[in-house]
Amino acid sequence: MIACVVAHEGKRIFEIDPDSYTFNPRLFMVKTATISAPVQCRHCENAACKQACTSGAISIKDDVVLIDTKKCIGCKNCVIACPFGAVEIVETGETARDGSVKKIANKCDLCRGVADKPSCIRVCPTEALALVTEESFDEAIAKKRRKAMAGNL
Repeated sequence: MIACVVAHEGKRIFEIDPDSYTFNPRLFMVKTATISAPVQCRHCENAACKQACTSGAISIKDDVVLIDTKKCIGCKNCVIACPFGAVEIVETGETARDGSVKKIANKCDLCRGVADKPSCIRVCPTEALALVTEESFDEAIAKKRRKAMAGNL
C-alpha cells in the first residue's frame, strides 16, 4: 500500500506532517488472523463501474480501467456497481464547490503513467502478486493442455 502511494504521490509523503496528508492507496488489504489478501481492481473487460459512472469519469485504455479524478463527482455509483469491492470513495484534501471536502472514486490503475509496472508487484517481498495479461493467461492454458496431452499418451 505504501509503494502504491509513493508511486502516485512521490517520496514527498515521507517529508511532510502525516496529519496534513491524506493517505489514499489505490488498493487495500483485507486481513484475518491467518491470511491477508489485496483487494484491487480486476480491470474488467466490460467494467460495471464504467457502465454505472454518470459523469463519464471512468474509461478503459489499453485494457486498464481508469478514473479521471477531474471528472469524478464522488456519486458512489461505481462503488455500488463493482462486484469485487475494489472502488472506494476517498477525500482529496481539496474543497468542493459547496465548501465540503471533495471526495472522489479511487481504485488501482496498474500504476499507469507513473511506473514501468505496478509498484505493489515490484516491491512484494514474497512475490505473491503478479500481473496476469491475456497473453500470459493464454500461455498458461496452452502449457497445461500440452502437459495433459503428454500425460494421456
